[in-house]
This record gives sequence, structure tokens and C-alpha cells, in this order.
Amino acid sequence: MIVSEDHKLKPPDRLRTSRARQAPMLRVQMVQLVREGSSPFVRRKLGSSSDVYVAFRDLCTASDRESFWTILLDTKHRVIGIEEAAKGSLTCTVVHPREIYKSVLLANAAAVLFVHNHPSGDPTPSREDLEITRRLRDVGELLGVRVLDHVVIGHDKYVSLVDDGYW
Repeated sequence: MIVSEDHKLKPPDRLRTSRARQAPMLRVQMVQLVREGSSPFVRRKLGSSSDVYVAFRDLCTASDRESFWTILLDTKHRVIGIEEAAKGSLTCTVVHPREIYKSVLLANAAAVLFVHNHPSGDPTPSREDLEITRRLRDVGELLGVRVLDHVVIGHDKYVSLVDDGYW
């Protein structure tokens, strides 16, 4: 969860004397990362796509809608945080790089893994899955955050975009 606090600054006294000279108020915001608890994955190393599948299988297969998860990793690729970045409908979810990388940057993550489910049970990535993964990789490269994999989970099976040659 991201918390925002507004602080209003008053203009200097010399600017308050005339209406015509009043400067617009400046709005300053503070954004903080709030830790909401601990996860059994924290500080655990997810060394392969099968580790990711095992960690997220129950969570993803129980959902009736698509969910997109970001796994935040430190420099040794240990989990430092997990965020459900988007929740959609039966057949899609809206994922935007700006929203995904907000928590990545706040957590100072060195690398990320992406996970999402297909409620239909078929983990074959769609054209849209491949396109958003490409965009997320491009943004990660620009920011210096390595995207290690994107795992799509279906019923009792998964597809790793790295292992299955999608990139």
C-alpha cells in the first residue's frame, strides 16, 4: 500500500500583500512504502520457474479472475516483497508499467519476477501477455531492474516465458 500525505506551503509574507502578486500554492507529496506483514516467501530464494509455480500455484488456481503479481528481489535474488499489482476479469487484467514499477522502485528491488494466472486453466501466453512482458522488460532495462521471468499459471501446469523460449 502506498500512503500519500499532503503538506501545504504558505507563500512568503511579501507575496501575500497583493492579490495580483500572489504565487500559486505549491503542493508537496510524500510517498512511503508501508509493509503490511510478512509472507512465507520473504527472504526465500526462488531459483527456478518451478519454484515460482510451487510458491504461487494454490494462490493462482483458487482465483476466478486474472491476477498479476510482482515478486521483488534483492541483489541475491531473494524475495524482499510481493505485490498483487493488478486484478482483472475472467479473461484479462490491465497492467501498466508505471503501476508495476512503483513498488519495485520504492522497495529498491534489484530484480523482479512476474506471475499471473489464467483462470481458464490454459497457461499458454496470449499475444497481450507477450507484449506487456516486452514492455515491462524494456522499462526494467531503462531503470536498471532485471526482469528474470514471467510465469503464467494455469490448472496443474505453468509456462515460463524464459524456459519455454518466448525471450
